[in-house]
Amino acid sequence: MLEELIHKRILLLDGGMGTMIQGYNLEEEDYRAGWFDEHQSPLKGNNDLLSLTRPEIIKEIHAEYLEAGADIIETNTFSGTSIAQADYALESSVYDINYHSAKIAKEVTTEFTKTNPDKPRFVAGAIGPTNRTASLSPDVNRPGYRAITFNDLVEAYSEQVRALIAGGVDLLIVETIFDTLNAKAALFAIETVFDDLKVTLPIMISGTITDASGRTLSGQTVEAFYISLSHLPVLSIGLNCALGAEQLLPHIRSLSAISNSPISVYPNAGLPNAFGEYDESPDLMCEYLKPFLDQGLLNIVGGCCGTTPEHIQAIAELAATYKPRKKSVTQEI
Repeated sequence: MLEELIHKRILLLDGGMGTMIQGYNLEEEDYRAGWFDEHQSPLKGNNDLLSLTRPEIIKEIHAEYLEAGADIIETNTFSGTSIAQADYALESSVYDINYHSAKIAKEVTTEFTKTNPDKPRFVAGAIGPTNRTASLSPDVNRPGYRAITFNDLVEAYSEQVRALIAGGVDLLIVETIFDTLNAKAALFAIETVFDDLKVTLPIMISGTITDASGRTLSGQTVEAFYISLSHLPVLSIGLNCALGAEQLLPHIRSLSAISNSPISVYPNAGLPNAFGEYDESPDLMCEYLKPFLDQGLLNIVGGCCGTTPEHIQAIAELAATYKPRKKSVTQEI
């Protein structure tokens, strides 16, 4: 169904999860309740845990984004790998985090779709980049050293993907890609799990341009990033995070010029201020997104850091007046 809808209208992705969670002013106990009461390590800030300890909050946030017009919501699993959870000594909880996050999101989308069958809603299993890079050394004195291996990444991603599928996601999104080798490990894991489970789900790919250089952290241009991932059929390819819409426009234009797949973008609400906060209002963000739509560059649009349901509602109203990007889609990107 998604493969058809994406060519009929511009689809709306949700906005920032962390931004919304910050508004609840949660304390350490909120990250422990009922699951990790005796855990020895501090857990405050490990937002993925809230799908277990405060599921009502995550469900409420999902519902707010769906009320705002989102067609696709992401699971609360950006750090849902054993690699990322190792910082909290919670590798053993990875399956539960992903399974319950997917289940919560699926329950909310099912409710909304039942209320309005003409606007079906979908759950994207969010797969973040981890806090390790397979391409670069974290030690400037040892350029050949790597803190993670490709096989380690595949193993971690496979565990996450299995749990997300078991929880009922409709698609998977490999996002905020700063290292294409990490993304290749995630995509290899996804394909392996698909083969094992005899299932296939749509896949979104979203990279991150880290600064004004127009390159990912591992040094690739948008064009190189695109070509590097040409081995898989995908629902969409695009960019998210790090930059605001104004800064992402030339990079999305470059991607659109070469991609036979639908294009997605979900930028931050501008660049962070001196306090690490995002000041771009919904109206201003829409002003910066309008050229994307005027130029027919997008099939999926949403928000990343700093965005709220108010941003998504404003974007939804704007996007509703435009047709999606038209480009013939092949079996490979």
